[in-house]
Amino acid sequence: MPKPWMIDELTHAGPEHLDPGFVAGYDHKQGHPDFAEDLAVLLEHGLNGTDTLVDLGAGTGRLALAAAPQVRRVVAVDVSPVMQSLLRRRAADAGVSNIECVQAGFLSYEHTGPPADAVFTRNALHQLPDFWKAVALDRIANLLRPGGVLRLHDLIFDFEPGEADGILGGWLDGAATDPAEGYTREDYAEHLRSEFSTFRWLLEPMLTAAGFEIVTTEFRSSIYGAYTCVRAQQDREISRPQRTARVSDGDSTNGWMRCHS
Repeated sequence: MPKPWMIDELTHAGPEHLDPGFVAGYDHKQGHPDFAEDLAVLLEHGLNGTDTLVDLGAGTGRLALAAAPQVRRVVAVDVSPVMQSLLRRRAADAGVSNIECVQAGFLSYEHTGPPADAVFTRNALHQLPDFWKAVALDRIANLLRPGGVLRLHDLIFDFEPGEADGILGGWLDGAATDPAEGYTREDYAEHLRSEFSTFRWLLEPMLTAAGFEIVTTEFRSSIYGAYTCVRAQQDREISRPQRTARVSDGDSTNGWMRCHS
């Protein structure tokens, strides 16, 4: 049973991902991204024909379909039933039989079988607020084998808060004018208002806390980030602020007191 405090990942993904018309034009609007570089990175980190790859936020399945011939098993996870339906059709049309489609999200996907060897996710983690990003990254680490690789692409901000006006203004100025041909100025503005892209200096400690070593980082226009991370070979001690203990002051008001060892 879902916990009452869990968020609805399908709602956070946005209503457009339930629109068959939007989904049909999704790859075109995205500019038909080429996943060859991402697949090459995964292969360089040892992904092979005996491995399991989990694609979180698989969308229309471009990475899943490209990776399928290279691995034993691809698990294509997406919260949108419309995306999943399109992905299943594409896999059937391509004669690909080793892609498993699972309708779930970062917080609800339950991995089965041996631990995954690699996880890929592109432009999906930003749909979660930062608290839930940290939970999601911890869940990803737990489904990966030690030494497994995470390839993460997303809208991640590589600038200081005081630079936001200039950098984001330039981003909006470079937007498409036709919504059928790409993301428009209003699309970008809506993303900033209602989605949860974060700063790299907030995301990177989350990756470290989840037990990942950041191997490479690449940024484009201070907006788009790509990370290659490897899960630690064994659990390690993570440095965090001291926990606090909750106490009652006797009149049903709760306070906080720092614990010292």
